[in-house]
Amino acid sequence: MMPCDLPKDDDDRPSLPATFHGGCHCGAVRYTVTVRRWRVSTCNCSMCGKKRYLHVIVPSSDFVLLQGQDALHTYEFNTRTAKHHFCGTCGIHSFYVPRSHPDGFSVNAFCLDDVNLDWFEVEKFDGQNWERHVGELR
Repeated sequence: MMPCDLPKDDDDRPSLPATFHGGCHCGAVRYTVTVRRWRVSTCNCSMCGKKRYLHVIVPSSDFVLLQGQDALHTYEFNTRTAKHHFCGTCGIHSFYVPRSHPDGFSVNAFCLDDVNLDWFEVEKFDGQNWERHVGELR
């Protein structure tokens, strides 16, 4: 079912849960993700601030990598818990394994197909003070 064919709620957005396709710019990396709440978070940490990433955090059961495992490269730093995956061809960071949810994924809302970002409520996260604020994400 394509996102435009999904049942709509009162805000003219798909009813939840809703499954979307996403991926990188060149199309080498493709996945599906099930969204269960209309929430994204922005983060001001050294990594997210530079990437301008909009986090949709999901459990691993709501994410399926369809193609591109061989195209992915991974960057790790600090505790090396987070696995910052990116396409080796186009460089886009469309999803990764976050330190806050090492058993799940953070999908970049900008990389989802046919999604209106206005559907989401945006929460700010103070990643520069990660240890003090990580409980807000869990």
